[in-house]
Amino acid sequence: MFLKVAWHSLLNRKYTVLLTLISVAISTFVLLGVEHIRHEAKESFSKTVSGVDLIVGARTGQLNLLLYSVFRMGNATNNISWESYREIATDPKVAWTIPISLGDSHRGYRVMGTTQDYFTHFRFGQNTSLSFAQGGPFVQLFDVVLGAEVARKLGYRLNERIVLTHGLGHTSFSKHDDKPFRVTGILRPTGTPVDQALYISLQGMEVIHLDWKDGVKIPGKQTSAHELAALDLTTHSITAFLVGLKSKIATFHVQRQVNHYQKEPLLAILPGIALTELWHMMQVMENTLRLISILVLFSSLLGLSTMLLASIRERQREIAIMRAIGASPFFVFLTIQTEALLISLTGIMAAIFALVIGIFFAQPFLADNYGIFINHFAINSQMLGMLGVIVMGTLLLGLIPALSAYRFSLHHGLGMKS
Repeated sequence: MFLKVAWHSLLNRKYTVLLTLISVAISTFVLLGVEHIRHEAKESFSKTVSGVDLIVGARTGQLNLLLYSVFRMGNATNNISWESYREIATDPKVAWTIPISLGDSHRGYRVMGTTQDYFTHFRFGQNTSLSFAQGGPFVQLFDVVLGAEVARKLGYRLNERIVLTHGLGHTSFSKHDDKPFRVTGILRPTGTPVDQALYISLQGMEVIHLDWKDGVKIPGKQTSAHELAALDLTTHSITAFLVGLKSKIATFHVQRQVNHYQKEPLLAILPGIALTELWHMMQVMENTLRLISILVLFSSLLGLSTMLLASIRERQREIAIMRAIGASPFFVFLTIQTEALLISLTGIMAAIFALVIGIFFAQPFLADNYGIFINHFAINSQMLGMLGVIVMGTLLLGLIPALSAYRFSLHHGLGMKS
């Protein structure tokens, strides 16, 4: 009964109600959208690396080391000598290591020098290993493996020849065009920064810099293929390396051992702790976004209450008729509350529908431009709590027009003159 009366009452004021409903839907959209993107961005970062006990690099901040070694953001302050890497890698407590050498790029994507251990030991998400969509790992000196996004966006296929660029950036005139690489493998999509890089061997990284000095190509010098065969291509230095230990119990011992390494200043970090620090730093921004969303929602619900309150004066005759046919003041009170609830619930449903559609179309844009991989929208327990707060807030602010209507129907309803 309440529902039917409230529904027809809202239809009589459909334009005002529609504007209020849009306002509620937009504010709910912002609140749930911010929460979903925050949650998904956190998940995207957390699943980037799995099963790595330590990350070792030149001494710097642990966030900087985490960002450039795993997320390909920023630059290393220094390199690690190959001798130091080998000494730590051969420690009996170490099960495996993955050396990483950064510094070059290809059309804006980072090039990473590593070994085949990267394809064997690297894990992401729920301990998922890397797999190939086409081809396989690099074998020869000038073989390159592409991340899924690199291959997709640049349209590369197996056996294509590509030229790497010295340094970073989308545009550069310092190219290793005398030593092109052949695409031998394309990785399956991972939804992590792995998709946004190219992978070559450490020896390949060493070779393309043979004719360079201090970041500049030496004029007139070009090492031939015949000369390469006679050269010792052992890597001199790397940027960082990932470590897997035989026993988790040894983690802190090996970390302390690396941090007190005497031959050069090194830093070993635990990825989980570094990620926690990263989210702690971003908490201020998260809270700010939440506060803005809540204020927008509050102003919208306040607008809903104001609209219903203003309509009471226009509905004096309607309320009087309801009283004349036997409706109690409490019936009028519940009708107004039902109207507020109907507007709020319809706005919530419209917001959820818009989020599902909006995120579906925003996924490629966020992945291409910001490297953020957002899953389809789904309501989690935290969002359910938020929706509950919205409904409670609606009923609370709906008390203002509902009580006004109650008082009016109690004292003046039957006394209205036509």
